[in-house]
Amino acid sequence: MTSPDRTTPPQQQYAERSYRSPAALVGGALLLLLGLWLGGDALLRGVVPTKLTALFALLLGVPLVIAFTLRPQVRAGEDRLTVRNPFRTITLPWGAVEDLRAAFSAEVFTSGGKYQLWAVPVSLRQRKKVSRQAARGSAPRPRFGLNADAGPVPRAMADQTLDELREIKERAAHRESAQGEPVVRWSYEVLAPMVVGAVGLAVMVAL
Repeated sequence: MTSPDRTTPPQQQYAERSYRSPAALVGGALLLLLGLWLGGDALLRGVVPTKLTALFALLLGVPLVIAFTLRPQVRAGEDRLTVRNPFRTITLPWGAVEDLRAAFSAEVFTSGGKYQLWAVPVSLRQRKKVSRQAARGSAPRPRFGLNADAGPVPRAMADQTLDELREIKERAAHRESAQGEPVVRWSYEVLAPMVVGAVGLAVMVAL
């Protein structure tokens, strides 16, 4: 009878969570379709200066739209939080995260500063709506517990997301594998074509 292998590492206990803004994804897709339709038409039918202008406009506009709509994402793993903003990617070990807040925007705080979570938009309108629902007592009530009559406090989507991130942080903050320093990387794959497009458009306007 074989003994169990004690050297096998345990499986990941919590699956990685990913957060993005559905409204931004839809809006970005529509803007890209519109821009490619207009720019493609100019490239196919325009004269040479028009074609060059359209090309540089696409080089500037397409990455810009992608940066602010399709690119932003927050990934919460067991050991680290990865924040993908329009022009930067920030990797934060959970041990380096001091706080997560959502006032007018969602932000993560470290000892070295703070970073905005573009993928978690804060809607003041949604918060007011949730507050009105809570005041009317329309929130679902728990079936058990001391607060069975009071019901849970309803939360806006941004606040729910930050509650989940705080829970993951609390579970991971003291693990050795979750320690380290924040790492910030600029998104040159987005910035480079934008710079080329902006310079090209400036040249075409000057001519």
